[in-house]
Amino acid sequence: MMQYSEAGISKTKEFEGLRLAAYQDVGGVWTIGYGHTGKDVSRGRTITQTEADELLRADIQWAVDCVNKAVTVPINQNQFDALVDFTFNVGCGAFRSSTLLRRLTAGDVIGAADEFLRWKFVNKVESAGLLRRRKADRELFLKPPPEAAGGSGSAS
Repeated sequence: MMQYSEAGISKTKEFEGLRLAAYQDVGGVWTIGYGHTGKDVSRGRTITQTEADELLRADIQWAVDCVNKAVTVPINQNQFDALVDFTFNVGCGAFRSSTLLRRLTAGDVIGAADEFLRWKFVNKVESAGLLRRRKADRELFLKPPPEAAGGSGSAS
């Protein structure tokens, strides 16, 4: 089972944004930290940076589990991280039924990467923020991991 890397967590933090005081999102849902929602969030609640980090790690675990179960072909850490961030944002059901996953399973890595860019709409309106996130997901998905990017550099 693969784990979400620190680089992946940093990416999710960047796109989710941090609020240490509870606020209502555009749908009126009380939210705190890096997009945490639930019965434990209400008007007036505040948290620390450490608590926000802990909430995110707990909140993202379902996306990690979903990607680990849904992906049946070998992938590298960058691909895994991109898929976890994507799944955390769109949901497990959407990921499992996506053309992105079907193309990846069929061995079409470029086709799968291109599918990220289709997930840029909110209520049928293109979102610049979502498109920026999807481009970053696609770029990470296609980026070779450090161990595949070249040799160790040892020369004699």
